Amino acid sequence: MTPIDAPRINPSILSADFVNMQRDLERIASADYVHVDVMDNHFVPNLTFGPQMVERIQATSPLPLDVHLMIADAGRWAPGYAEIGAASVTFHAEASDDVVGLARRIRQIGSRVGVAIKPDTPAEPLFEHLAEFDQVLVMTVEPGFGGQSFRADTMPKLRELKAEARRRGVDVWLQVDGGISLETIEQAAESGADTFVAGSAVFGADDIDQRIGELRALAARHVH
Repeated sequence: MTPIDAPRINPSILSADFVNMQRDLERIASADYVHVDVMDNHFVPNLTFGPQMVERIQATSPLPLDVHLMIADAGRWAPGYAEIGAASVTFHAEASDDVVGLARRIRQIGSRVGVAIKPDTPAEPLFEHLAEFDQVLVMTVEPGFGGQSFRADTMPKLRELKAEARRRGVDVWLQVDGGISLETIEQAAESGADTFVAGSAVFGADDIDQRIGELRALAARHVH
């Protein structure tokens, strides 16, 4: 894994070969975390993994899990992913009526906790609670499907979050997810992101290890 102050690259296994999952997990061993997208076909119009599959990935992955819950009723289900042993559990602010309380429950179990916001969800309501989170995930596409185009109009939110975290003296990771590629990662890093989810940009490369290094190097030019 990279030094703590270096940009983190978290490949999304939504773009992996589900039939050869263990092989693809091994192919991204030079990354920082495995990004696991959990979708329930309710909060988003797609269905992916459930707790049993995540538990098996946890047991076989060479990297810690960065679980992103795109599910309704996060308060009911999110703590279970921390209990499985995921290193980080991120739930959507739009799916919880007690964001701070849920974050505290996940932390008490022992996982890092993140809160995610969709492209059109404002960041301001999170400002006063930033210390409750280890990570804020700004979606740079509408959640639900991989391979979408990066939305540059989400970058002002990243800059606002970065400025607010500094003003409050809060050490919180700022993650972006959606359309991250060799062409977009520098813009996201310049706007304040330090943790990058990339799916097709990683798994679509001829040399996955090289691609992870390329993404990390491009982001490192701007992460500060």
